[in-house]
Amino acid sequence: MLSLYLPALLVALVITMVEMTEVVAVVFALAPASGSVGHGAAGAVAGTTVVGVIAFVSGAALLALPRADLLWGASLTLFAFGIFLFRSTLRAFRRDRARSAGAPSPSPGTYRALQFAGGFSVGAVEATEAVIVLLALAAAGYGFSAIVGALVGGAALAAIAFAVHQEIRRIKVLTLRWGATSLLFTFAVFWSGEAAGLAWPLGDAFLVVLFLIALLIVRGAVESGLRLDIRVKANG
Repeated sequence: MLSLYLPALLVALVITMVEMTEVVAVVFALAPASGSVGHGAAGAVAGTTVVGVIAFVSGAALLALPRADLLWGASLTLFAFGIFLFRSTLRAFRRDRARSAGAPSPSPGTYRALQFAGGFSVGAVEATEAVIVLLALAAAGYGFSAIVGALVGGAALAAIAFAVHQEIRRIKVLTLRWGATSLLFTFAVFWSGEAAGLAWPLGDAFLVVLFLIALLIVRGAVESGLRLDIRVKANG
């Protein structure tokens, strides 16, 4: 008869919420380009599902999956989307300053594809990290507790994310775009460092430092672009 082992359940719940929180953060970061979390969320679900199916079919073989390759893939995807999103952010600031329509945006199809790819990569990376812990619990004989903990943790995080999303919708668009662009570059740099074997000081907490630095750099780049516009108009 299946029974629950509370310590294993709690470990699975916590690791699922910790790892999947980064997925939720990136999905929200991908949203401002199109005004919807749909495509990024679909990609995240797909990436997580693929890893889950591999874990179910291959079991312990997933432990041999090259995490560095996943990290490089995720980093490059986020860098690419970050560049597109920065361009969109700069246009939004230009429109706000000029109070008029800006340059045409990249096609929605381009954004949808990049949103899906970004969501897929982060879903796969974080799900792999969670699955490694869950497989270890299963190998110790607590597979049922690990599954229940992961499901409860995922459901709780989904509910929290929905509530937070309602608050995010009230944030000023320019602020959201600025923060989202910075967040994408933050994860891209962090994962690139991990893929290269770099041990970040403070571990995952160093994400906060990188995010603050990214905020300054992105805002500085936006201001530089706006000043360049003024000089070009003055010389024209």
